[in-house]
Order: sequence, then structure tokens, then C-alpha cells
Amino acid sequence: MDTRSMLAVLDRILDDSKVAVLATVDNEGRPRMRWMTPATKRGREGALYAVTAPEFAKVVEVTRHPQVEWMFQSKSLDEIVTVRGSMQVLDHPRTKAEVLEAIGGNLGIFWRINHDASDLVVLETIIEEIVYFKPLTGERTATSVKQEMTNE
Repeated sequence: MDTRSMLAVLDRILDDSKVAVLATVDNEGRPRMRWMTPATKRGREGALYAVTAPEFAKVVEVTRHPQVEWMFQSKSLDEIVTVRGSMQVLDHPRTKAEVLEAIGGNLGIFWRINHDASDLVVLETIIEEIVYFKPLTGERTATSVKQEMTNE
């Protein structure tokens, strides 16, 4: 499966499930995992986006340790995609508006803990590797997105 096919599978699973697990590394070098609501943006293949409040711990974590991993799974658990990449924190009004347009309707829990809609930043993950796994058949495919996208 080539990179574009893998990204299409990721989009399909994300469209269905709406959530994923994000793993970061804290100040003590320990992994931290949390449920997030990520999105992809049209015209920006090879990247994932999410929002968070600037005072949340993950902002400090990704600033110090930008390597992250995401896990996406279909609702029926018959497909799992893991994504590894480098994350950065963006605080640009246009990027915020675009990402909120893509995922705003799925942020119910985020808005309960972050009441100020203007108090947010965007987390951008540049995808470096995607691994696709079908647990029922054992099928596993991996691709280096960074390398393949730069070769096009």
C-alpha cells in the first residue's frame, strides 16, 4: 500500500471514529496518552491537526519532545492505524479557524474544560510513518510518509 492509500485509510477511519489516542513524552521521559479529536486538512496531505488549551501539559511536552505517536481504530476494532511524527504548536488565527471548522462539532468535551473559545492553540503533526494493522488477519503494512512525500 502506498502513502496516498495509507492516508486515505487514515482519513476513512478518522471520519468514522472522530477520535484517536495521542502519546507524548512528559518532562520525566514517561509516556503520556490521552484521547484527542484530530483532523486532516484538505490540501495538506501528510499532516494531522488538533486543538488544545495553551496551559495544558501536552503543550509543554511537545515543545520539549516533539516526537509523538497517534493511534486510530475503526469502531469495529478491525482496523488500527498508528502514526508517528513530529508535532509543533501553532498559534495562527487562520490555522485555528481552519482546524476549528474541520473538527469544531466534535469538541464537546474540550469545550467543557476550556470555556474560552479564543484560548486555544493548534497541534500540528507532520506524519513521518504510518502503520496499518488488521488484527483479525494479521495483515500489517508500514510506510515512511516523509520519505515518500519528498520523492514526489
